[in-house]
Amino acid sequence: MGKRRRQRGEESVSSLTKKQKKHLKEFGEQHPFYDQVAKVEERTQLVDLPDSSEDESRAESEVESEEENTNMYQQLLATLRHVSDDEDDDEEDEDEDEGGAPVEDENEELASDAEDEDIEEEQEADGDDEAPGEHAGEDEEHGDDKEPTEPGDPAQEDGEDFTDSKHESRFSLETNFLEEEEEEDAEADKKEAAEPSVVNSEDPFKKHIERELEEDDINQITGNPKTTSSVKWPALGQLVCSSSLKKVQPLKSEKETDLTKFHLHKPLDSTWPRVSGSPLPDQSFTPLQRELFTIMNSYKDLYYPSRMVTAQGEEVRHVYCLHALNHVLKANSQVLNNNSKKRDQKKGLDEEDLRDQGLTRPKVLIVVPFRESALRVVQLLISLLEVPGKKVDVSNKKRFKNEFGSDPDEKPSKLKRPDDYEAIFAGNIDDHFRIGVSILQKSMRLYSPFYSSDIIIASPLGLRTIIGSEGEKKRDFDFLSSIEVLIIDQADIYMMQNWEHVLHLMSHLNLQPKDSHGVDFSRVRMWSLSNWAKYYRQTLLFSALQDPQINSIFNKHCFNYSGQVAVRNMPVTGSISQVLVQLPHVFQRLEADSVLSVIDARFKFFTEKILPQYRDAIMSHTLIYIPSYFDYVRLRNYFTKEELNFAHICEYTPKSGITRARHFFVEGERQFLLVTERFHFYKRYTLKGIRNLIFYELPTYPHYYSEMCNMMKAWNKGEEATWTCTVLYSKYDAQRLAAVVGAERTAQMLQSKKNVHLFVTGENN
Repeated sequence: MGKRRRQRGEESVSSLTKKQKKHLKEFGEQHPFYDQVAKVEERTQLVDLPDSSEDESRAESEVESEEENTNMYQQLLATLRHVSDDEDDDEEDEDEDEGGAPVEDENEELASDAEDEDIEEEQEADGDDEAPGEHAGEDEEHGDDKEPTEPGDPAQEDGEDFTDSKHESRFSLETNFLEEEEEEDAEADKKEAAEPSVVNSEDPFKKHIERELEEDDINQITGNPKTTSSVKWPALGQLVCSSSLKKVQPLKSEKETDLTKFHLHKPLDSTWPRVSGSPLPDQSFTPLQRELFTIMNSYKDLYYPSRMVTAQGEEVRHVYCLHALNHVLKANSQVLNNNSKKRDQKKGLDEEDLRDQGLTRPKVLIVVPFRESALRVVQLLISLLEVPGKKVDVSNKKRFKNEFGSDPDEKPSKLKRPDDYEAIFAGNIDDHFRIGVSILQKSMRLYSPFYSSDIIIASPLGLRTIIGSEGEKKRDFDFLSSIEVLIIDQADIYMMQNWEHVLHLMSHLNLQPKDSHGVDFSRVRMWSLSNWAKYYRQTLLFSALQDPQINSIFNKHCFNYSGQVAVRNMPVTGSISQVLVQLPHVFQRLEADSVLSVIDARFKFFTEKILPQYRDAIMSHTLIYIPSYFDYVRLRNYFTKEELNFAHICEYTPKSGITRARHFFVEGERQFLLVTERFHFYKRYTLKGIRNLIFYELPTYPHYYSEMCNMMKAWNKGEEATWTCTVLYSKYDAQRLAAVVGAERTAQMLQSKKNVHLFVTGENN
């Protein structure tokens, strides 16, 4: 808990503490304790206390030491039972800004870029490109404004509290009220303050947050299987709705065009039509945005696996930023309105009606892969707050643009790469960052300390370095305890970075804090005190593809009592239809008893059944595509042990090694070339010299299948008849297989008694 500020009263009101200001406001004068007296030293009088007094003081000190050793939850209960007016004053005078973000540790560099059509020319053209995670070790430099000290800083270790005197009181929820400074808005504010609640009773926000769950409801969520139902919507397609509670209302498609039906908080109702980007002048939402926002606004969990970076990517980003900001504005307005009620001390005011907060202030967590994504999110938030003719006051905006914007001197790559690659890696692609954003009425503060922030925007790596691991001294994850809306955007990219960081984050969400961080427990919602925050958290998951690992996040880490909605559209054709070369595709099914055993079964099947067919010198120029890095290491070690003639490239290979391996493979000096999927993701080079292609496992991205096959055309020497393509799959690869060959063929291949299936593609067919 933060230290109290102990500043002597001065003539200037601005120099007074919050406690002094409160006393001055209530009584019209400062407390006598702060009266100016003559600076004359007084003689200290020694008094011998009786034994009983010593015993009492000793007992009091023992009680204090015991209270320090008790955990936070016991302190919380004691505070609820024995809270007094004096304790409320002390609680209000606490400094709440201890937190922040730790100094960032260095991260491992990945491979540099290399070649193009001609290996040496490509190396020169692409030498300036950034490798994945290249800036992960760079520490963020602070601007001119005094910014938060971070966990592990010397200032905190010495017991000092951070106070941003320039912005802290202005963005504090505890000391502000629901009133505007502009004279033209004064009348509207009075009307709004006179209303029983800032949020309309029909508002989904109010319904979701203020519903009090019972023990029976929690038991149903944790113990009962979910009931599912399917519905088809025009834009989203097939929806699978699931819920563990019977009282949850079914989801209906919202066709209203009137924004008042969506319960947008001001000024979003006036700014959204300008920001949405809808091509139709009379429509505030695109058809996709309207259906997505209908689900978001119902506070159900959402899994949307069709978020393509080249198609509806920006539409999705716009609509989840609208929902996040709408949630924050409503939550903060509720707190400020209750502050006004508490200040006015209206008759019949029930303290229980003032419970409007979580154990910590951060309400929304937005997880994005790169700094460029965070930059676009913040720009959208500013645009949504910006009313025409009135600019939003954004603190630390210049520093943010410098650290999250792209380098103006950076030269674009001369290589021609696919559109999806250009969209993913546009701008600043540093993947180690985190930033707090606090919003109060018409102002926004960037780089706010986490415990004074409403929204946290971060990458999985940026959160992992502050969350830490078990046993580390400098770790903090209390700021995740009261997250009410979790947005994970572009989840498929995290599989190319480090999926373990996402799992680590999910396991540290909505846990009971280890410290109170200056919270006023009389204002904390009861379900948050009961450690039921995870049952109220809404999770919005966006991805470009369906994958079992992403499905696992949605199925095992989402407990929203309002239910879940997943978009399940099965592919009809598959990416194999995009293969342009005339090529036979042999799909070989391997048998495995479980998901865990399929790894060893695939290795055994490959080394015993597939590899012997290609060891003959005639089968030269064989490229083996390996999605998993661990499988890549295993095969590399096996090839080395068997003394096979091979080269290998992964995302960690230096550009000199990439150049050498590609040269040897093209010239036929190496019979095999092992390539990881992450190398293809980060580089997207056209690999020449492929005659035989083996997919050790189906690719994560379905369009990578057709890309690799079409690379054979880049080295066409009239030998199409000798080209081959072999694919290994099992029954646990159903989703990836359907994305490659289509849903109907997948069902036939998995149910067939035959283990080998042949497809032929080509322009002449």
